[in-house]
Amino acid sequence: MRILVGVLGGALVVLMLFEIFLAFLLPRRVKRDPLLARRVALYAFGPWRALARRLPENVGDTLLGMYGPFGLLLDLALWVMLLMFGYACLQWAGGSHLHAARAGVDFGEDLYFSAASLVSSGTAGLAAHGTFARVVQVLDAATGLAVLTIVIGYLPSLYQAFSRRETTVSQLDARAGSPPSAGRLVVRATQRGGWPALNDYLRGWEVWSAELMETHLSYPILAYFRSQHVNQNWLSALCTILDASALAVSAAPEGTVEEARFTFAISRHAIADLAYTFRAKPTATGVDRLPAADFEALIAEVRASGVELRDSPEAIRERLERFRRLYEPYAQVLAERVELRLPPWLAPESPTDNWRTTAWH
Repeated sequence: MRILVGVLGGALVVLMLFEIFLAFLLPRRVKRDPLLARRVALYAFGPWRALARRLPENVGDTLLGMYGPFGLLLDLALWVMLLMFGYACLQWAGGSHLHAARAGVDFGEDLYFSAASLVSSGTAGLAAHGTFARVVQVLDAATGLAVLTIVIGYLPSLYQAFSRRETTVSQLDARAGSPPSAGRLVVRATQRGGWPALNDYLRGWEVWSAELMETHLSYPILAYFRSQHVNQNWLSALCTILDASALAVSAAPEGTVEEARFTFAISRHAIADLAYTFRAKPTATGVDRLPAADFEALIAEVRASGVELRDSPEAIRERLERFRRLYEPYAQVLAERVELRLPPWLAPESPTDNWRTTAWH
């Protein structure tokens, strides 16, 4: 029995160390992720989301905003507790040589000694008295120090990535509205400089989309960190840029929006990889975000801004539909998975954009 418990305890310790190595140190691949950490985050979010849906909108959004930090702490707590349990199993399997007055102690004292060694606190009179027990204690203490060091280095990187993401999301407010919409972005940009102005603006989002993909694949918990305003979020920003890029490539004359093509490509790459990471499989069914009437209103506004269209609205719509099929199914299932809203295609001009308002008006 002791041999079996020792083998299981050692395997648990190795598994937890491997999970921590994958989560904190190894650059994440799309098709490889720590199983325990990912599954805990995915499954725990379900009941959390269900509770938030039953609350008023602002309260529910606040609760959802707490899940990102909570999920991170949940993973850390789970890893640490299982490490404690694994080392306790090893001590018990080795004979529990932790007390000078008697040959062994009970498993509860093994667990306490393992936890105290891991967090470098006092052990209340318990001490390792055998070679095996001392080796396990040293490994236990070294693991605790390593986990603490890794976490101290990990958290600043996580919050820096969040800050960079949100800085750019906030900049979208003045150009695309609150919530953002591709139609508002295209109209406002083309009114001031035609298709070249929109093309130049979308060029900057190529870097943001690439960085979003890299950081959210490396730190999936970032997807649950929400923006400071209820009507903004990283997914709506990404979808707005995809919508605007698709519309520009579909409607602008040839050769005027080449940068928009590159931005669309990297943004579509990001949303597809993120959907795969969160096991959000796209489906053929979904809400039509741009029905015919809205498309006609959108084209009318674009024409009113004085820019040239490539050809007829029917041809533009056909090309746009092909582009939309490349990313909208991923956006819709990802929005459902992380409980974020997708942006409208065309929102009316509004005096309530975030930059125009305060908490009192």
